[in-house]
Amino acid sequence: MKINLKECKDYLHVTDNSAECSAKSIFLVTDQNAAYQESAKQNGCMKFISAKECLSLFEIEKNIKIIGITGTNGKTTTAAAIYSILLDLGKKVALQGTRGYFINEQKIEDKSLTTPPILETINHLKLAVEEGCEYFVMEVSSHAIAQNRIDGLTFALKILTNITQDHLDFHKTFDAYVEVKSRFFNDETPKLINKDESKIRFNRTNCLTYGVENPSTYKILAYSLNDGISAAIAKIEKVYDFESPLHGFFNLYNLLCAISAVDMLGIASMEEICVAVENFGGVEGRMEVVSSTPLVIVDFAHTPDGIEKVLDSMKDKDIIVVFGAGGDRDKTKRPKMGLMAQRFAKKIVVTSDNPRSENPDHIINEILSGMRENEFLFVEADRYKAIQKALEMQMDNEVVMILGKGDETTQEIMGQKFPFDDRAVVREILVHKLK
Repeated sequence: MKINLKECKDYLHVTDNSAECSAKSIFLVTDQNAAYQESAKQNGCMKFISAKECLSLFEIEKNIKIIGITGTNGKTTTAAAIYSILLDLGKKVALQGTRGYFINEQKIEDKSLTTPPILETINHLKLAVEEGCEYFVMEVSSHAIAQNRIDGLTFALKILTNITQDHLDFHKTFDAYVEVKSRFFNDETPKLINKDESKIRFNRTNCLTYGVENPSTYKILAYSLNDGISAAIAKIEKVYDFESPLHGFFNLYNLLCAISAVDMLGIASMEEICVAVENFGGVEGRMEVVSSTPLVIVDFAHTPDGIEKVLDSMKDKDIIVVFGAGGDRDKTKRPKMGLMAQRFAKKIVVTSDNPRSENPDHIINEILSGMRENEFLFVEADRYKAIQKALEMQMDNEVVMILGKGDETTQEIMGQKFPFDDRAVVREILVHKLK
């Protein structure tokens, strides 16, 4: 990755790749590439800078406010909701996260890492500033915190959605995972914390809270989840109402978080923010209705907590769920995912997700170890056939929920990515089914 320096006589670009270095290069030193400084020198590079110095070089942070969101679930939807509200309020804003990079309603780049290497983030910030953006909304992954991929950034607001089990293949223990998340909140930066999340540790200076169950700065007083979301929020002694077409109790949290965050920025009244949130239609691959008749929903849920939340949101219907678990990832969550699916779903088809280098049958067996056998539990390793089976046995009063991959367009098997989109598969099968 490199960023060109158009008006600099002494240097051509900033790079984090020693192989791109020359006497005209500035080398950005990070925890990931520190060992390659000597290689950069051998290629002629003589100037080395930190991420903070790089941000100053491009005069970025004085011109834009960075909003960082971390949490196991809800980061993508909450970030997108904040982005949508800010746009509706007439602000220029950029969004960086799992779904890609966006500036002022335009998609600039396709999806990559939730939080990319710091030089890529700096480049995104630079582009946002050049487009006149006042705000930069970004998802912050636990990997990025642990690997110091956000070092040097100054946040105007830090947000926590929740903490549940995930990424133990990387963090090894849940306590270590919580410690990494907590590290993001140990300074005096303005913070917005989910008060119903008891596991997080944070510096209480400049901290406000939001919640449904516990007393908080922004508190849900009443809500309805019928045909979307309608709710009343109490902020100190005032009460505000909002409505949304989104479904699910977990989206009540996501929207409450987004409304609270924008209010903390002090750019509009709560009334205006609550009106703006109604225009947010959700995120592709997150509780995405692929078909209304029959009802088929695709979601990214890939943890026990994520599965619980999305299935619970449709508990008024008979659920057929199709899901698997990713290979080369936390294995301890697999039986828990199976157990959670069986708590809510009437019929279950266990299948393959992104098996990566693992044997799909082995992953499926680990999921099944947390489940009890019955006549409504089916196994089909071929994901296409699994979706087909669910749609073929669907009755009029049932909803098919396909979990794990969301808006992904490939399936990763043995180092190769093959075209596969749950939504496209559903539409293809339904076309033939309904003929």
